[in-house]
Amino acid sequence: MALAAQLPAQLSPQPAAGGGRGGRGAAAGPPAAFVRPPAYPERAPADPAVLERGKAIYGVQCNFCHGSDARGGEGGPNLLRSELVLNDDKGELIAPVVQNGRGEMPKISITREQISDVAAYIHSFKVGGYDVSRMVPLSILVGDAKAGEQTFKTMCASCHSVTGDLKGIASKITDPKALQNGWLMPGGGGGRGPGPGRGGSPFNVPPVTVTVSMANGKKSEGRLVRIDDFIVTLTDADGTQKTFRRDGDVPKVEIHDPLKAHKDLLPKYSDKDIHNLTSYLVTIK
Repeated sequence: MALAAQLPAQLSPQPAAGGGRGGRGAAAGPPAAFVRPPAYPERAPADPAVLERGKAIYGVQCNFCHGSDARGGEGGPNLLRSELVLNDDKGELIAPVVQNGRGEMPKISITREQISDVAAYIHSFKVGGYDVSRMVPLSILVGDAKAGEQTFKTMCASCHSVTGDLKGIASKITDPKALQNGWLMPGGGGGRGPGPGRGGSPFNVPPVTVTVSMANGKKSEGRLVRIDDFIVTLTDADGTQKTFRRDGDVPKVEIHDPLKAHKDLLPKYSDKDIHNLTSYLVTIK
């Protein structure tokens, strides 16, 4: 009795239905069942206008890594089972990650109000069984291929060519979703399983490299392994891993990211641009 008195109300033993010893109650179950709190928070329905805004922003800024159903699998983690997202209310926990970046995730330049809208959209997903959670569209090919061709010429043609590096891309990557995620963020993984490029991407993407220039003029170059405010680690051409301590701008560190142009374009794409470009790229066979 002393233990039961200390338990929270939702975990306190509940008397079994029916009578005393040997009695047959109307409900089956152990004589002292526990009523457990829900595994995931129940949230009040959000305003439809907020959900529409959040959905549009998510489609442009988040979909390519976290998936259209927010379950991850395209380079980003499952948001529905993320402890940070589950504990978030209106974007207050999500905002620092979005605005500052984390790990391989680049920082995204959107306002706190926009993040709040995205959070409301993510929180609207049902978290439960596999089928309950999924919100996969029947097809992502809902854009205008002709408009996508013009967008390609405006935003992509300075670096890519449909008769050069992208020739026959739709024959090599037959899944439209993998193709879309692949061109949005080639290094983030374009589908399930390893691909020829970085991070499981279906595109061939060279790794991020770094040049470390010491005060005495000596330089070290190689593939970037890790960098933070205190150290930078690289692997040189011989396969030797080297770590340098950092003190502000000493030594000088220059990062060479082949995906910088793609990352710079991400905030500029509209949802319509993404759909149109995908519908155009699937025609390049």
